[in-house]
Amino acid sequence: MREKEFLPQIQTRLGIEELNEMQRRMLAAGTEGRDLILLSPTGTGKTLAFILPVLKMLRPSTGRVQAVVIAPSRELVMQIAGVLQKIGAGMKTTPLYGGHKFEDEENSLKAGCDIVVATPGRLLDHLKRRTFDALPTRILVLDEFDKSLELGFEEEMRKISNRLKNVSHMIMTSATRADVLPEFLKLNNPLTLDYLGENRNLRGRIRVHRVDADSKDKLESLRVLIDNIWADGQAGERAIVFVNHRESAERVAAYLEKQGYPAVLYHGAMDQRDRESAVARFNSGSRPILVATDLAARGLDIREVKSVIHYHQPLSPEAYTHRNGRTARVDADGDVYVLIGPEESVKDYIETDDTRWLDPEKTAGPVPRVETLYIGAGKKEKLSKGDILGFLVKQCGLEPNQIGAIDVRDHYSLTAVRDADMTKLLAAAKAGKIKGSRRQVSIM
Repeated sequence: MREKEFLPQIQTRLGIEELNEMQRRMLAAGTEGRDLILLSPTGTGKTLAFILPVLKMLRPSTGRVQAVVIAPSRELVMQIAGVLQKIGAGMKTTPLYGGHKFEDEENSLKAGCDIVVATPGRLLDHLKRRTFDALPTRILVLDEFDKSLELGFEEEMRKISNRLKNVSHMIMTSATRADVLPEFLKLNNPLTLDYLGENRNLRGRIRVHRVDADSKDKLESLRVLIDNIWADGQAGERAIVFVNHRESAERVAAYLEKQGYPAVLYHGAMDQRDRESAVARFNSGSRPILVATDLAARGLDIREVKSVIHYHQPLSPEAYTHRNGRTARVDADGDVYVLIGPEESVKDYIETDDTRWLDPEKTAGPVPRVETLYIGAGKKEKLSKGDILGFLVKQCGLEPNQIGAIDVRDHYSLTAVRDADMTKLLAAAKAGKIKGSRRQVSIM
């Protein structure tokens, strides 16, 4: 397929008017028959860049797995699968990841599947149990390969590579440049497209502010900083607060919530449902402050983040770059704040543009009231976004402009609701039916 054949779907389903240079080059490279290595920082449209040549190389659907995409996190698997499901017309995509019902995945594979998107461990589990035939698989994508190695997935990927015996096209993406690649990667005359220089462009779109905290415990300074940021911009603008440890994330999130700030927690020790919920509430605007470890620096589908706050300075230049990449996505601008305690010095790899002085008297107005609604049914119950929108408007009395993003998962759905009488809404939802069935509806 050529670019013009993809564009209508990309424009209508993803809201992207045109491809960037990296995406066009990857699409063109899909015709050359060579393996591809894409070096690209976060926030540059990498997911779409590798999906396009995959779709181009696929043969007409047979219901057998032609392509496998491996990603290091559950969130990234869901993000990639979501894009494929939107623009891969006529091709069925099945995501596989821990925390998901294995039986649902197995049934989906048995019903026929063209593309599998999976975490390494879950994919290897399916291959061992032979829940799908791996022999027709010709295309293998290793997304964020450097992150997979960092997380210790090399052995799983080696075993997967040995079981996918008929792979003839490989695509590998990475946000860092490796001197030596593992020997099990049998790349065929690979073409490398290097866009790591985009990090320099990112630096030109962000403003990095040093913020001096009054005490070693920076909690109060963080609270004042959020007030100042919102007072200068718009109350409720989304911000990510990065910390270095899970315990710190829990402490910071608990402090902000106690002080009345709409914060939500995200780290690796949380179970999958809670992590999905945290991202959904952040994206919907019901919890516009995300307190997170570096797990949130890559692989999440997070949009329109105005500010990144380094509560702790990152432990490496790479972590600093990935954290900052959460703001100033694509062509947008963003602000980065580095909180420095009285006994701290700024790390060598952090270059600040100015010093932001905190003003305790400067406070923001009220944060817009947004709630995230949980509905106890999803794709497996044949529920669609249109079903939910119709239910909320016709049976619950909401106006369409009060309803934000609707996210339909396998067995539940989430939607943002703005400025609504929640008591009245929940009463109407309890009395109503979605597609003829009563469903659990509650505020998250």
